[in-house]
Amino acid sequence: MAEQAMWYVVHTYSGYENKVAQNLETIVENRRLQDLIHEVKVPIEMVAEIKDGKEKMVERKLFPGYVLVKMLMTDESWYIVRNCRGVTGFVGPSSKPVPLSQAEVDALGVETNSEPTVDYQVGDNVEINAGPLEGFVGMVEAIDMEKRKVSVKVSMFGRETPAELELNQVKPL
Repeated sequence: MAEQAMWYVVHTYSGYENKVAQNLETIVENRRLQDLIHEVKVPIEMVAEIKDGKEKMVERKLFPGYVLVKMLMTDESWYIVRNCRGVTGFVGPSSKPVPLSQAEVDALGVETNSEPTVDYQVGDNVEINAGPLEGFVGMVEAIDMEKRKVSVKVSMFGRETPAELELNQVKPL
């Protein structure tokens, strides 16, 4: 029976989350271990922060000090992750790391298997409802479902200006 890759939580030094994720991805690439370690993620959220009277969207880590790794648990994969610089260990008893349950994976929103649905298409006029261009109207140039992005041409100051936005930042007119 083929084992299935599961999500594991790796504890890191505080502030080293991105470095650990980058190091793991580099090791996987260099040693061609894509069949053992499938994905490495640092869960983040976008938060509005007000500084000097201006609102700005910034990234904030959902779980500081933790990185999520989707992998097949073998002695080799355990050793590689455990001995990556900045990693202090797996979450779970020291002898056996505990994978996240499917309910936990769903709750964290780590895997987004569902295809997003949009009620507009190329050539439609849409209103931008978030971000710096909020309130502007533009025409949809392209929709990239894989990256969850939409390219819109917005008329500003008499010129057509291209803008790439998240799918949820626009709504049909």
